[in-house]
Amino acid sequence: MINSKMIYRIMGFLLLIETAMILCCAGVSMIYKENDLQSFLYAAAITTIVGFLLLLIGRGAEKLLSRRDGYVIVTVSWIAFSLFGMLPFYLSGYIPNITDAFFETMSGFSSTGATILNNIESLPHGLLFWRSMTQWIGGLGIVFFTIAVLPIFGVAGIQIFAAEASGPTHDKVHPRIGVTAKWIWSIYAGVTGLLIILLVLGGMDIFDSICHAFATTGTGGFSTKQASIAYYNSAYIEYVISIFTFLSGINFTILLLLVNGKLKKFIHDDELKWYTTSVVVFTIFIAVCLYHTHPITLEKAFRDSLFQVISLHTSTGFATTDYMTWPPILWGSLIIVMIIGACAGSTTGGIKCIRMVILTKVSKNEFKHILHPNAVLPVRVNKQVISPSLQSTVLAFTFLYLVIIIISTLVMMGLGVGFLESLGTVVSSIGNMGPGLGLCGPAYSWSDLPDTAKWLLSFLMLLGRLELFTVLLLFTPGFWKRN
Repeated sequence: MINSKMIYRIMGFLLLIETAMILCCAGVSMIYKENDLQSFLYAAAITTIVGFLLLLIGRGAEKLLSRRDGYVIVTVSWIAFSLFGMLPFYLSGYIPNITDAFFETMSGFSSTGATILNNIESLPHGLLFWRSMTQWIGGLGIVFFTIAVLPIFGVAGIQIFAAEASGPTHDKVHPRIGVTAKWIWSIYAGVTGLLIILLVLGGMDIFDSICHAFATTGTGGFSTKQASIAYYNSAYIEYVISIFTFLSGINFTILLLLVNGKLKKFIHDDELKWYTTSVVVFTIFIAVCLYHTHPITLEKAFRDSLFQVISLHTSTGFATTDYMTWPPILWGSLIIVMIIGACAGSTTGGIKCIRMVILTKVSKNEFKHILHPNAVLPVRVNKQVISPSLQSTVLAFTFLYLVIIIISTLVMMGLGVGFLESLGTVVSSIGNMGPGLGLCGPAYSWSDLPDTAKWLLSFLMLLGRLELFTVLLLFTPGFWKRN
């Protein structure tokens, strides 16, 4: 039923990869000669021991993975990486509460960006680097490391890819999924490197440039400054990060088409059109409202609007201003942006634009069916017919997404959290956004939330990052039945 030995082996190898990443941060601590070095070494030692134990338990595993194995590996990977990834925060004493340490780490690996820290600048450089690295690792998916690892064990990676990339489209630009993953990682690393250079040219120091580039391409939003991007008060930095955040919200397989010179197919992609149009419309609407309600220049209104719309549309969560000081109608607009999200196949959260495209076309067809009951009206995306089963999946996902938001908001209110804060944190967590509303908005941390609320929101971050079904399947009795 479940190839538990192979799962143990893969998890063991992944933990050894995480050990290497933790040691990289220990190197940063050594460079800056700060007091978090010991915590990284202890965390690396613990992670290494557990990793080798899992490899030992998995000896002699059958070289075969089913789709069920893929769902288990992906879900357990995020939980395990967060459990062991929280050790540097906890052991260093900078986040002495286990709940807070796990929340901060899950927020990183799920590329959410919500934080419980009230004085980010007080953290040593090693921990700041680890916070940013968790988002870069989790942004495109720990699963891509898994795909690179699987050939060592002699098994295929398509089951893992299908479990992690659970959106409506799984474009493969190469017959071998491992090659596709490596190409996408190359673009991911290349975009990150280019952004680092541009931020340095804008006056940001090299350390902050690397950390903010990690958080931008991973669409996570962890900053090295409590005031986020507003700290730099630089139009250049804001525009550069806006552009690269927008790029990170595009399906990476579509970006590969652009890199390979297939400009026509890139421009005519239906999801990209929706995404771009949505950003333009909301940016113009919010900019006009800000210009007429705030004593700022038109350029400033446009820049604030553009940055915040792209930041929340792509679930990044960087901030240049406290949007809770804006008119309430703009809060509603930003909530809509947060729910929609960017493109499938990117590092972002939310429902995703491709689902909005399909839902819109299905809705239009329903009106036509009322007038012409016998007409055959296929739903097409990029000139390809969307099957009824895929349409049902999209409808089911959207329904579940909204139901989970409603139920979780009620639970949060039952825990004593205000309505505005409950709605904002729930939408932000399941959409992997970062900032919420009210006292959990961009100007505040989430430290005052009850511990139970933080565990619920951590679970919602995992749900959102793995797009609901991957995680929820594990809670269905049928998943574990032998058949």
